[in-house]
Parts: sequence; C-alpha cells; structure tokens
Amino acid sequence: MELGVFSLTDIYPGDGDTAASRTDDITSYGIAAERAGLDVFGIGEHHSRNFAVSSPAVNLAAIAQATSRIRLTTTATVLSVQDPVRVYQDFASLDLLSHGRAEIYAGRSAFAEPFALFGEDIDQLDSLYSEKLDLLLRLRAEDAVTWNGAHRPPLRAASANPPMRRELPVWVAVGGTLASAQRAGQLGLPMALGLIGGTLDHAKRLVDTYRAAGREAGHDDATLDVGITSHFYVGDSQEEALSDFFPYYRRYLSPDTNGGRGWHVDPAGTRSLAARRGALMVGGPREIAEKVLDLHAELGATRFLGQVDLGGLPRSMVHASIRRFGEIVAPAVRQVLGR
Repeated sequence: MELGVFSLTDIYPGDGDTAASRTDDITSYGIAAERAGLDVFGIGEHHSRNFAVSSPAVNLAAIAQATSRIRLTTTATVLSVQDPVRVYQDFASLDLLSHGRAEIYAGRSAFAEPFALFGEDIDQLDSLYSEKLDLLLRLRAEDAVTWNGAHRPPLRAASANPPMRRELPVWVAVGGTLASAQRAGQLGLPMALGLIGGTLDHAKRLVDTYRAAGREAGHDDATLDVGITSHFYVGDSQEEALSDFFPYYRRYLSPDTNGGRGWHVDPAGTRSLAARRGALMVGGPREIAEKVLDLHAELGATRFLGQVDLGGLPRSMVHASIRRFGEIVAPAVRQVLGR
C-alpha cells in the first residue's frame, strides 16, 4: 500500500503567509516526505489568491530535482478548464525531469473561480470534464491523435511532445458522487476518493459502485485501484493530536475562510470524526496506522494520501507529522501488510 501526503496550498496572510513563503514550505514538505520514507507527494491546483499554487507541474518539478524516489502527483488537476494537450505536455515534461515519477489526479473542480478565469461555462461542467478526460487519455495512448469535440478545436494526426517513455498514470479524482465513481470504473482508471466526512460505510458505497461499474465494463478487479485522501495530522498521541489540530481544522473549514463553502465544527464533532471508522485521519501513530489498515481491509485501498498542512498549521507541526507518518506509521502498516 502506497502512503503519502499532499498540500492544497492554502494561504493565511494573517499568519504572515505569502505565495512565496508557502511555495518554499510546500517544496520542503515534498523533500521531507521522501526523507521520511513515504511513497507519494501531491500538490493541489487552485485559481484564486487564497492558494499558492496554480500550476502544480512547476512546483513538482522543483521537488523532482531535490528528490529521487517519491512519486509526484496533482491533487487534483482542474481538467474541466484546462487544455488537455497542455496538461499532457506539462506532465510528460515533469515525467522526464523526475525520471518516471509524474502522475495526474484529474478533477472537475469544486470552485467556480477557474471557470470564470478560463472562460468556460460552469453549467457545462460534466460535458467539459468528460470530453477533456477523453482527449487526455487519447494523448497518452496514441502517438498521432485525430479527435473531434465540442469544447476545443479538432486535432488531425497531432503528436504532443515530448514523447513519453511509459504511459502517464491518470487517476480520476472523485469528491463523493456516485456518477463520478461510475465514470472512473467504466473507464477502468484508478479512483482517488476524497474522504472528508462521514464514515467508512459512506466510502464503501462509492467504492462498491466504482468496482461494479468497472466489472460491468469488462475491467479486471486487479486494475481498479482505489486511493483515499483525507484531512490529516499525526501527533504524539491521540489526545495531543486532537487538541493541537482542532484550531487549524476549525479555521480551515470555517465559512469565513472558504468563501461560504465551509461549515462550523466543534471539538465533539471532530473527535467523533477522528474515531476508528470516521473519515478524519487525526491521531497518534497507533490510531493512524489502524485507520490506514482499515482503509486497506474494508475498501481495498492501495494508496492513502493525507492533507498535511491545512488551516495554517505551523511548519514545525507539519514536519513533525510527516516524520511520524513516514518513520513510525508507515513501517507499522507495511509490516502488517507484509505478514
């Protein structure tokens, strides 16, 4: 099972954050993740000034030059507003720079801002995403692509450069809708499920839908990989982790800092969500290891990525969480799965 962390790159100017300081933070977290023995590091893509990164391929390229092993992915690429040709070229270039470590989580976007910025109609969201995902998959599979669609000019025997030495891994990022899970299964692509609320039972419904759609489309179960992402912090103990993490979690989810899209949380609700079957991956090393193993046992998950720096978590806390995850949790999980 692959284990890693990711950043959505949120900025808190009141804490002294700038896009420059957050860029440096995130680069250091990617390097720290490899040094701690983790498998994957991800960076989100956003198109407002509340976030530091709009082009993850650029930031991941910087990390690629300072690392040698860790996989580098997006969490997620806002494919609905991007030109798939440009996306493919950027990540083919990143793959060359990183010697075969680039990946894409292809997402639809939970925010309206990129649609206005790139001149796309948000009412056409599903059509945009479906068409652009189709083209991206064609570009990775064919040397010369002839293609027609409704949302961009056609291609005639087009060859995107640089050529890749392998098939670029593309995961479908799923936020919680059955239709998105079905799409991933029908395409036979790995599914990255964002688990930010509820319990394993809620997640299992989506995972079962994904695998059923995949089987119906003729795909082997062995190819239907499931990755889980969640809010995350590893403390020295369960109680310390909950106490230290809660103020940042509350701020991160607050409608005051999420353009009205968030919600209010309290300590009791946070504790419940962090319990054994809850979605929130916050606790001491033992609790996090147990919850990761539950993801593997009950959902068949082959990857887990934790959102490591949300809500303005101080750099020292983020680095400590990464270190505990890589040096304590990951070996424990690997030992159990090895047995």
